[in-house]
Amino acid sequence: MNLLLIAMIAAMLIPMYEALKDENIWQKMLALGSISTKAGIMTLFISVLRDDWMIGAVGAIILTVGNAGLMLLAHIIKRMDDL
Repeated sequence: MNLLLIAMIAAMLIPMYEALKDENIWQKMLALGSISTKAGIMTLFISVLRDDWMIGAVGAIILTVGNAGLMLLAHIIKRMDDL
């Protein structure tokens, strides 16, 4: 199980690398959305392993609220580009 968790952390590093090397703001936001989703999934995975449903609730909140905030930020940036 620890090996699977290490693989999940390594999968989070790939979008971070892509976000750092690309100058396009939309690609950076896409990478950050991917990191947020992977962090929520990893939190849910850890909560199942530890049999702790409070951590699972935090993972569910990360999945729902984190990506919604990113969508709002994308909408604001798009509106700013239109002006």
